[in-house]
Amino acid sequence: MVGWTSLLVILLCKAVTLSLSCDWLRHYGHLSNASLTLVQHMGGQLTDEESPLPFPYKLYRRMKSEKVASRLAFARDSLELIAGLYRHDNRSSAAWDPAETERFLMTIDRQAHGLQSCVSTQSRNDSRLRKYYRRLVKSTLCLTGGSPASWELIRRESKLHLDHLDQLMGSVMESVAASRRRRSAASRRRSSKASRRRSAASRRRSAASRRRSAVTAKQLLFCH
Repeated sequence: MVGWTSLLVILLCKAVTLSLSCDWLRHYGHLSNASLTLVQHMGGQLTDEESPLPFPYKLYRRMKSEKVASRLAFARDSLELIAGLYRHDNRSSAAWDPAETERFLMTIDRQAHGLQSCVSTQSRNDSRLRKYYRRLVKSTLCLTGGSPASWELIRRESKLHLDHLDQLMGSVMESVAASRRRRSAASRRRSSKASRRRSAASRRRSAASRRRSAVTAKQLLFCH
């Protein structure tokens, strides 16, 4: 039992360390901005029509209080599922710029692939998230056979999800920065303690050396 507990602790520590030290995260902001710009410009003005499926605001709010590793896994899964929306058979009915659309999907794939390098293999997919996207496809593309109007709803919902993912990843960056500050402060404290110990040891050696010198001087005087 102790062995399994120790293994679980090790895996959790590795997951947290991987999340907090992932160098790829510095690229996320640029790619996120690019995908938000492309989804806006690859078609005309975004539709004002409401989606038949309510947006999962509660799920995003709940994720902001989760651990960094869980937030990263959620963002990765969301991006993969957003990309999956555009693999429907009848995308040709959408009146979008083909080149801009492909660039948009490339930035989504790059974000998902990059986040994968920051997520532990132990991280599980959120079943609620996948259920939401299945229902979104059924209530829009499947229901209408991939009509232009349903694709515009998909583009509108994609933009809304990307906005919320950008905010979620902003909270991740803040957590990572705070963790680095704590580690840096702890490192400075350790360095300061070590420096004080070395100084104290040096003073003790100097005092011992002076005492030995004094004893030697007395011995020499006595001999004379």
